[in-house]
Amino acid sequence: MFIDTHCHLYHKQFDPDRDEMVRRALDAGVSRLMLPNIDMESVGPMHALADAFPDVCLPMMGLHPCSVGEYPAKDLSEVERLLHTGRYHAVGEIGIDLHWDKTWLAQQREAFRLQVLWAKELDLPVVIHCRESFEETIAIVEAENGPELRGVFHCFTGTPEQAQRIIALGGFMLGIGGVITYPKGGLFETMQAVGPEHCMLETDAPYLAPVPYRGKRNESAYIPIIAEKLALATDRTVAEIATITTANAERIFHR
Repeated sequence: MFIDTHCHLYHKQFDPDRDEMVRRALDAGVSRLMLPNIDMESVGPMHALADAFPDVCLPMMGLHPCSVGEYPAKDLSEVERLLHTGRYHAVGEIGIDLHWDKTWLAQQREAFRLQVLWAKELDLPVVIHCRESFEETIAIVEAENGPELRGVFHCFTGTPEQAQRIIALGGFMLGIGGVITYPKGGLFETMQAVGPEHCMLETDAPYLAPVPYRGKRNESAYIPIIAEKLALATDRTVAEIATITTANAERIFHR
């Protein structure tokens, strides 16, 4: 059985067939679907999906870096309040994103650090968004690292050296998604060097669909395609990849 450790299945793109899409994932052997939050507008739809499939769709709580503007204090206060309800399986999706806009880097750094501290306080893993910001992001994780901190660098697409720096943290995994199927993505070659021992599988649905669905809506039923590519890159069987990545996910997301 597989776990999709990162999927935005509450997204409006799934409005026409959300229940059927979840059932397709279950039929494909994907038994749990981890739901990262984005902002205050995504909380309601995420809760609704988690309520509809309580043993399958597991919610997280966090403020996405692209939703951190000049004054994020009000939203962060609500994130903190919700986290203390005990409903969530991780603090996420949090981190730093410098792809679109570098204007609020200082605010992103502070919001990320604050949410990492909450994760440590509540013994929850962190699910880290790190787009064109590896140095800025891992510097904060390294500074706050300790036995109580664990999590995943979501949508990992970095170099073998960056992978080893994450692994050296001790409690962190690499989130491997559809990019491993892209011929020029570079992730296949990185995983050949790194191996699967510190990996978890994810789709980031509805984004980043694997080949042969690239450019179309992604969904959790495609996790086995990602597993097949990771197996090929690391000279393992798909069954071995399922065992390794599921055990890793269960270790990170334990409650």
